[in-house]
Amino acid sequence: MREFMLIFKQAFLTKARTKSFMITTIIMIAAVFLMANITSIIGAVKSVTGGDNEEILYVLDHSGELIEPLKAQFAAYEGDMTVVLSEESEQTLTEQVRNGEIDSFLTVGFDSANQIQAEYTSMNAMEFTLPMMIEDALQSIQTELKAEEMSLSSEQVQVLFAPIQFEQHSVSPSAKSEEELNQARGLVYVLMFLIYFAVIFYSSMIATEVATEKSSRVMEILISSVSPAKHMFAKVIGIGSLGLVQMALLGISGFIALKTTSSDMVDGFFSFFGFSNMNVGTIVYAVVFFLLGYFLYATLAALLGSLVSRTEDVQQVIMPMMLLVIVAFMIAVTGLGNPDMGYLKYTSFIPFFAPLVMFLRVGMLDLPLWEPLLSIGIMLLTIFVLGWFGARVYRGGVLMYGASRSWKDIKKAIQLGKE
Repeated sequence: MREFMLIFKQAFLTKARTKSFMITTIIMIAAVFLMANITSIIGAVKSVTGGDNEEILYVLDHSGELIEPLKAQFAAYEGDMTVVLSEESEQTLTEQVRNGEIDSFLTVGFDSANQIQAEYTSMNAMEFTLPMMIEDALQSIQTELKAEEMSLSSEQVQVLFAPIQFEQHSVSPSAKSEEELNQARGLVYVLMFLIYFAVIFYSSMIATEVATEKSSRVMEILISSVSPAKHMFAKVIGIGSLGLVQMALLGISGFIALKTTSSDMVDGFFSFFGFSNMNVGTIVYAVVFFLLGYFLYATLAALLGSLVSRTEDVQQVIMPMMLLVIVAFMIAVTGLGNPDMGYLKYTSFIPFFAPLVMFLRVGMLDLPLWEPLLSIGIMLLTIFVLGWFGARVYRGGVLMYGASRSWKDIKKAIQLGKE
C-alpha cells in the first residue's frame, strides 16, 4: 500500500506542479470569469473607444405617413437606434452606403393594394438583427393601420392575434413534459461536454505519462520495487484525482463568476441551461458516469501507453480509443432533440458509449431504476475485466522498447509479462 500511495502522490503532484497544467487551469478559470462578465467588458470597451454612439437608420418615406409610427416603434425598443427621415434620393443614399458614409437606409411606402412595401439596403449581406427588427416594427404598424380601416378597437385586435393554447403530451412512461425537457437539455449538454472533455484530456495524459517514463528508462527502476499492475492503477487514480480537482475548481469558479457578475444575462443563463432548477439526481448521475467513464478509458489508455516507448507514438496508438469517445459523444448529441429513440437505448448499454449515452437518457427521461443500474453494472464489470487484462499487458508492455506496431504488440506484451 505504501508503494501505491507513493506512486499516487507522484502522479498527482508531478502533474499538478507542471507549468502546462497550471497555465491551462488559470486560462480556463480566466475564461469562465471573462464569459460571465463579457457584457460589462464590452460596455466598458465601448465607453473608452467611443463605440457607444447611437446607430442611425436613415428612412426614405415615399408615403409621408410611416416615419412617425416607425419612430414610435423603435422608441419602444431597448437600444441606441435613432430613426431619421432623409431628404436625399435613393441613388444618393446607395452611394453613401457603398462609400461607408452611412451604414444602411430604409425605403418605405405603400403598394397598389395599400400594403406596406419596404426595402432595406446595407453593405453587409449577412446582417440579420436590424432587418428583423424593422420587419417586426413595420408589421405592427400595418396591423394598426388595417385595424383602423376596419374600425377595430385595440381589444378586438388583441383577441384576433391571441395565441392558441397548445400542449404536448406523451404516453411513453419514460417521457418528461416539454418544460422539463427544456430545463434538462442544457444541463445535460454541459455535463456531457465536461465528461467528454475530461475523458479525452486525462486519458491522453495517462498514456503520455506512461510513455514518457518508458522513454526515459525510469520505468525500469520503478517496476523493480513495485508491481506493474499497482503502478498502472496508481497512475490512473492519481491523474483521475487531479482531474476531479481541476473540474471542481472550474465548477466553483463558474459559480462564483455567475453569482458575482453584475450582468443581466445571469438569470437567463441559469434558466436557459436549466441550472435554476437543478435536479440532484442528475448531478449524482453525472458524477457517477464521469468516474466510470474516466476509469474505463483511463485503464485502456494506460494499457495502450505501455505499448509505445516514444511519446511521439502516443497519439497514433490511442487514436482508436479517441474515435470511440467521439462516436459516443456524437450519438449522445443526436439524442438531445429526441432522447427516446431506439438506438440510444441499445447503445446506452454498450460500456464505451454508456458514460455519455446513458447519462443523456437518465438526465432527460424518467427511466426505471434498473436501466441505469444495469448500465453501471456492465461498466463496472468491463472496468474490472479491462483492468485485469490491462495489468497483464502492462506488465510486459512497460518492458518493451523499439518501434511500435500499435495494437499488434498486445500479444507480445502478454507473452513478455508471463516471463
